[in-house]
Amino acid sequence: MNTDVAEWALEGDRLLRLVRGDLTQEKVDAIVNAANAQLAHGSGVAGAIARRGGRAIQEESDAWVRDHGRVTHDRPAITGAGELPCRFVIHAVGPVWGEGEEDSKLAAAVGGALAAADEHHLSSLALPAISTGVFGFPKQRAADVIVGAILGHFRDHAGSSLRQVRITVLDESSVLVFSEELARRLGPGAPRR
Repeated sequence: MNTDVAEWALEGDRLLRLVRGDLTQEKVDAIVNAANAQLAHGSGVAGAIARRGGRAIQEESDAWVRDHGRVTHDRPAITGAGELPCRFVIHAVGPVWGEGEEDSKLAAAVGGALAAADEHHLSSLALPAISTGVFGFPKQRAADVIVGAILGHFRDHAGSSLRQVRITVLDESSVLVFSEELARRLGPGAPRR
């Protein structure tokens, strides 16, 4: 079961929530998959999404790549969610640590996912700590980039359809890192325990 850790009220009647739990259980309009450019959902977050959501997600992903080519950092793919409790999966490609320009690529992946949600008029979105798993991005640095990209999107897109963004992480160390980063930027969040 997912647990809301804390929430922050943002300008424009928006909420930013930190959640400890399983991204595939989030009941939102869309979840963000930490994908690779080929949308081959074999391990990590992508593998969990494909297993829980069923074959339809991989099939739609394969069709997307056939039609559009590899997914880029700034332009994610979007598919249905199969058997997941959300409506869509936005497949964002984060950087592999050590490939160069990691911060800007991660910011582009998060910004692209938020823009895709706006393009589809979605009001709620949950995203993981993109690139901090098998891609090796340091968690503290990723938290800084991810939170900055979310806040920047809302600052630059006052008409965004998004009303709630949930940063959903599985492990306690990620909860701590994101809690500290959010508190540093926004002050203490309202506890949700």
